[in-house]
Amino acid sequence: MFMFSIFTSLLIYFAGVYVFSSKRKHLLMVLLSLEYIVLSLFMLIVIFLIEFNYDYFFPVVFLVFSVCEGALGLSILVSMIRSHGNDFFNSFSLSLC
Repeated sequence: MFMFSIFTSLLIYFAGVYVFSSKRKHLLMVLLSLEYIVLSLFMLIVIFLIEFNYDYFFPVVFLVFSVCEGALGLSILVSMIRSHGNDFFNSFSLSLC
């Protein structure tokens, strides 16, 4: 069961990396794939901590930082939509920022 859950977590992680590297048209898709990667890493951490009977303090800290990262990404998305009108990467020039 332990190896199956590790394999599943790694499969989810690599699926998130694939979506992150291939779907770069919208900022929302990039942010969702990053959150998908973070959730798969959280699942891996919890699986290892359960297997080796460690304390569960680190996953709580990891979740706090991932929530802060998600809030920062959402604020960037909102400011981009307010300034440019959409979340396409091709709609704005990076040299003007």
